[in-house]
Amino acid sequence: MEKMPHWADIVLIPLISLVLSALLSALVILAIGENPWTAFKLMVDGALMRSSGWGYTLYYATNFIFTGLAVSVAFHARMFNIGGEGQAMLGGLGVALACLYIPWPHWSLAILGASAGAAIFGAFWALIPAYLQAKRGSHVVITTIMFNFIAAALLNYVLVSLLRPRGSMDPASAKFPESTHLPTFRDMFSTADNILFRGAPANVSFFIALAACVLVWFLIWRTKLGYEIRAFGHSESGAKYAGISPVRITVISMLISGALAGMMAINTTMGESERLVLNFTEGAGFIGIAVALMGRSHPFGVFLAAILFGFLYQGGAELALWTDIPRELIVVIQALVILFTGALDNMVRMPLEKMFLALRKGDA
Repeated sequence: MEKMPHWADIVLIPLISLVLSALLSALVILAIGENPWTAFKLMVDGALMRSSGWGYTLYYATNFIFTGLAVSVAFHARMFNIGGEGQAMLGGLGVALACLYIPWPHWSLAILGASAGAAIFGAFWALIPAYLQAKRGSHVVITTIMFNFIAAALLNYVLVSLLRPRGSMDPASAKFPESTHLPTFRDMFSTADNILFRGAPANVSFFIALAACVLVWFLIWRTKLGYEIRAFGHSESGAKYAGISPVRITVISMLISGALAGMMAINTTMGESERLVLNFTEGAGFIGIAVALMGRSHPFGVFLAAILFGFLYQGGAELALWTDIPRELIVVIQALVILFTGALDNMVRMPLEKMFLALRKGDA
């Protein structure tokens, strides 16, 4: 018998963890001499009360959906993929090559080719750690961390030595052709009388991220492969007894995870900057870990957690612009969310389990 209802594990524990992290964040804001309530209202106004704010919030959320799903798929196979940052960097290279060297007639075809390029390059960068884990016993946490640094160095070399236009001092590729430029939310939802999402980088890749949520849900809970991934994650020995190959599941899970992380580059490289630049990932690969933890590795939970972290990113920018609160405070808030949803999960879980057990005994 479960110690608590499933809904409590999915909804109540993350919600309490979020409240606790918010309370501690308020104390930090008080400690630096600012008003927490005023800061919260400013964040809400800047991130949620205007269409431009929503545009930035959803732009950041798109990145976090992809990287959160990537971490979640690996979690289900009992692996901790910390290489989303490097896999996204290689995904950006795949996007750039697809956009620069294939003459696409329209963005609707270009986005398919760029998505394939991003997924293939991201999956390739996850393949090597997966092989080392499956065949050599090298822990995937260590190898994926190391591959983040290798990816950063490789991207720097490619941009400076290979893709940088002649005469340019900027370590970036050439601008992508106009036929590959993605429609922004402003293009999609504005009218002649009402301009929405003014200046916001949110674009059509947000809907690809939503489709990825649905596909991951279908894969994990409605397919044989998804069952094998979950079975392997719950018990490797039991999976072996059932005829499930640990090597196969390890490699396939990491390939899917890397492909999802790589597809983040569609939003940033193809949708926002329209060229490949250094540091375009902006730490989204690491934020995906917090998103997956808070979302309990479920696509719907990942979506909600990504919106929350998108709100924190955009709200943090508003705080830095209009108050003396440094933008780095948002990193503190993110760290507190990770702390309570990950490291201190049992601090919230155990009292709730005791409470629900006591309620059951009282009903009996």
